Amino acid sequence: MVKSRRVHVLLILVVLSFFLIHFLPCSNNARIEEKPSPVHILILSSWRSGSSFTGQIFSQHPSVFYLMEPAWHVWVKMYQNSAKVLHMAVRDLVRSVFLCDMSVFDAYMSSQKKKSDLFQWETSRALCSPPACDSFSRTDIITAGNCKTICSKYPFSKVEEACKTYSHVAIKEVRFFDLKVLYPLLTDPSLNLKIIHLVRDPRAVFRSRENTMADLKRDSNIVMGSQRTKGEMGPYNTMQVICKSHVEIYKAGSQAIPSFLKDRYLLVRYEDIVRDPLARAAQMYRFAELHFTPELQKWVHNITHGKGHGAQAFDIGSRDALRVSQAWRKTLPFQKIEKVQKVCKDAMDLLGYRLVQSEEEQKNPSLDLLFAQN
Repeated sequence: MVKSRRVHVLLILVVLSFFLIHFLPCSNNARIEEKPSPVHILILSSWRSGSSFTGQIFSQHPSVFYLMEPAWHVWVKMYQNSAKVLHMAVRDLVRSVFLCDMSVFDAYMSSQKKKSDLFQWETSRALCSPPACDSFSRTDIITAGNCKTICSKYPFSKVEEACKTYSHVAIKEVRFFDLKVLYPLLTDPSLNLKIIHLVRDPRAVFRSRENTMADLKRDSNIVMGSQRTKGEMGPYNTMQVICKSHVEIYKAGSQAIPSFLKDRYLLVRYEDIVRDPLARAAQMYRFAELHFTPELQKWVHNITHGKGHGAQAFDIGSRDALRVSQAWRKTLPFQKIEKVQKVCKDAMDLLGYRLVQSEEEQKNPSLDLLFAQN
């Protein structure tokens, strides 16, 4: 009798276990079915460093929601402050964008804002395709000109709606000068942040900044803060601050790095991108956990092997990217090159840019880099 009762109890337990396993959601099953956490990519650079083009490598990927310099709104609204003072506000805005919380823009934009009020919104393929705009497919390569013409009428709410549908969120930003400011984002459990640190030869940056000096005046004043300088040395002093920031960011990202930065920081030189665009794009995609599709490979090749000269400062059209990257050699007087090299020597040494010692060397692009990037 007792044995029969034990058998009966065992049968009941077996049946209950079967139902619990197959019909009730256990924590392990629920975890498997959860949507993967988005990957967050910050392209960290400075003005005139090829960051807009690098941003497009990510923007055109069908898995990426991309915004170009959202912190522009912070600097426009709070232009009386220095870059250091604005670091926290910029960081908070970037974190909110990574989490697709676009209410953060309420502090910097009109309550009647539209999608087209967002800085450089048309450079984001994600804001030019569903659900942000119905005129293109999410897999299309979309130019900013076509997007601006067709997709400007949609409400601002579409920005957040679109962001939440992507596996990757990428931001290109030029308004961070210290990697340590980003440590709270790197340790934030709600983020999966990877940083691509893009640098460019300071002589090329200086030459490009000269061509866009009026456009960069407000930003340059914020960079310099209370040390604002005018006159002949003003542009060189600004370059010195920018170069110093690249040194500090690189050291923090690659030398004696904290454990939370392991495998989450990648230095990329613009010159390496234009020398071998497909290899460098593939490297960045691997780092960001993205697939390099044949369509994107074709686009990257075409946009870097065109006949354009990069005459329009903020245009991201097809060009001879390698030749454009070397334009400073023909257009920048040697006296200016010497001054840039003096204020940026530490950055050039650390990042692998060879100093030019004479006008003869200036004309030889083979002497550009000290070492090849792996």
